[in-house]
Amino acid sequence: MGRHVLLIEDEPHIAEAIRFLLDREGWVVTSHSDGADAVEMIKRASPDIVILDLLLPGRSGHEILTDLRVDPAFATLPVLVLSARGSADTRARVEQAGASRFMAKPFANDEIVATLRQMTPA
Repeated sequence: MGRHVLLIEDEPHIAEAIRFLLDREGWVVTSHSDGADAVEMIKRASPDIVILDLLLPGRSGHEILTDLRVDPAFATLPVLVLSARGSADTRARVEQAGASRFMAKPFANDEIVATLRQMTPA
């Protein structure tokens, strides 16, 4: 079984594109689209890595990330934050909140695969 990524993304086209890319690379992908219960989903799924959109219905990715980082069980879980807002201010806020990496949308397909490989050594 491949490494497990939990993708929290509410845009169906983006979620499907990422799922397709990662499936091809041998990842096991679980998707979730609602920020309101994303933390509970992360706890249940026990992924190797989380890809987290910032703008989600119910609760923002920033709030979700903050909750993860104060929980000792998830304080070091690798989290790749995706955002259509790629400003330096957004990036700084997300990194300060504890994101492992930040990637602005749109991103190149090979960029997301390479980033995940770097974040989760075999």
